[in-house]
Amino acid sequence: MLSINNLSYFIGGRPLYENANLHIKPKDKIGLVGQNGTGKSTLLKIINGDYQPSSGEVQKAKDCTIGFLNQDLLSYQSDESILNVALAAFKETLSLQDEIDEVLKKMETDYSEEIINRLAFLQERFEANEGYTIKAKAEEVLEGIGFKTADLEKPLRTFSGGWRMRVMLAKLLLEKPSLLMLDEPTNHLDLPSIQWVENYLKTYEGAVVVVSHDQTFLNNCISSTVEVANQTLTLYAGNYAFYKEEKIERMEIQQNAYENQQQMIKQTEKFIERFRAKASKSNQVQSRIKALDRMDKVHEVVNDEVSVNFKFKFSKQSGRDVIVLDQVSKSYGDLVILKNSTARIERGDKIALIGANGKGKSTLLRIIDGSEKIQGTRTEGYNVIKSFFAQHQLEALTLDNEIIQEMTQAGSAKSEMELRGVLGCFLFTNEEVFKKIKVLSGGEKSRVALAKTLISEANFLLLDEPTNHLDFQSVNILIQALQQYEGTFVTVSHDRHFIKGVANKIWYIENHEIKEYPGTYEEFEIWKANQVEEKPLQNVVKVQKKEQAPASKNTMEAQLAKKELKKLEEQLLKIESEIESLETQKEKLEVEMANPELYANESEAQTVQEKHQKIESKLSDLNNDWEKLVDQISSLQEVIA
Repeated sequence: MLSINNLSYFIGGRPLYENANLHIKPKDKIGLVGQNGTGKSTLLKIINGDYQPSSGEVQKAKDCTIGFLNQDLLSYQSDESILNVALAAFKETLSLQDEIDEVLKKMETDYSEEIINRLAFLQERFEANEGYTIKAKAEEVLEGIGFKTADLEKPLRTFSGGWRMRVMLAKLLLEKPSLLMLDEPTNHLDLPSIQWVENYLKTYEGAVVVVSHDQTFLNNCISSTVEVANQTLTLYAGNYAFYKEEKIERMEIQQNAYENQQQMIKQTEKFIERFRAKASKSNQVQSRIKALDRMDKVHEVVNDEVSVNFKFKFSKQSGRDVIVLDQVSKSYGDLVILKNSTARIERGDKIALIGANGKGKSTLLRIIDGSEKIQGTRTEGYNVIKSFFAQHQLEALTLDNEIIQEMTQAGSAKSEMELRGVLGCFLFTNEEVFKKIKVLSGGEKSRVALAKTLISEANFLLLDEPTNHLDFQSVNILIQALQQYEGTFVTVSHDRHFIKGVANKIWYIENHEIKEYPGTYEEFEIWKANQVEEKPLQNVVKVQKKEQAPASKNTMEAQLAKKELKKLEEQLLKIESEIESLETQKEKLEVEMANPELYANESEAQTVQEKHQKIESKLSDLNNDWEKLVDQISSLQEVIA
């Protein structure tokens, strides 16, 4: 259907492709993968005819039609309704409808046989084109990718760029080209829409080439993988998971071939050097020199699977309860997000907040952060230090700063060497740390903002779509970082590979309430598919709903527990007061210790240092006592509830 033959493409003298080849057959489902900057999107534009190759050619069959979804379509606007924009996919059928309307108008005054035959012919063609079902098809696709029925008659220009992109995707899917090319189609889709597109592409009648950094999406809808690397295209006969396994085997073979070739080159060069001056060996020397020149060099394997080791330091550990929401309600006019919902986040929770767009995930994240006004109560636990990552923070980066300068401002007091180590984990090495923020790509800015979030010494992270703009390698680095993170976090994400790697609880909003599945995303998917509640769904807070208390609970036991609870709560307040007083004293001593004049009097300096050590020791003991009391109070509350 389409062939790429000996393709070369240069940008400023640098080869992006050199003698690359690829054959696309009807019904192929191809995933195009590779590191950022290797030329995946450029290849799609060459196939589409937007760019001309430096050499080589792209040949396609006469009946091959191409549909191309790319990020440039974000700027497309129209006053037409989104339904009409999607219906534009049926150009021929709509043209037939217009002709039928004209003929019917003529028939008001002209009843000739010619007019009647013309109407019959047009109606036959219209029916053959399934013209009576095109509106239903367009509605099905638009609603499948997330639009509500009430949205379909709204003008395209009233929607944001991401939603306009969905309309253009719907139009392409309805056109059903021979070759459908999709460049990062999941960037603007929520999880239910991604799953709908996956199912659609599985049964798509034409060929598909898709560029995506969503590993689960690729695994679910492609049958072969093409890697873009070393200026060429390498085909793997399986999905992304197959490609990863097969690549390891090929890398081992390639590395062995490279090492063998390097050994042979060294031996040949030694022979040339040894016998270059001997006339009797001149023919053999020249023969070996020519052999080296003609040799197809085997590239050394570059492993892009980075393993990183993060060392997170908390100045303070949070208490057992991080955030408690009690009877929280939130609405925007008639749009109700939450209604009398209760939720608890405990130390060590790794929560993924999932669901369709418009359900209020980002609103809930801001409620947890405390930056959104609510009805009800939000209680923040003891020693909670928050750090919030959202896409708007990319714009908050100081454009004229170098990367290393930006990291210094994160407030972690790390040395430059430590900061360079962290940046190395996020793929900024050597002189790259001195790049200005303003020259970075969206993905690079996202990595800088994430690195700043992770080194902030916060013990509670809020992450809103942290994998946006990140390639496979960067997503895997973020997964490793969060797996090693010992604090608590809540993340909103549509990337299932990411969620599977980091979450130990799943939250979603249903019937205006926060629901929890107390397990991994893979377990949640199995539960959801089977509709069997192996683990009970619940409102997250365990301290609510007194009506759930067993009827057989001994009243005397409950009264004793209440008395003990009151006593423990008084002790807790006393300890918290002591901790606050000691921390104030500690800060004053640290100000003294920072004064160089103190050390002029050795005895006085020693006294101040000893006081500081005693206070630190006392604080450590009090914090341990505080934590034990909190655990005891929580246990008693469960008895009383």
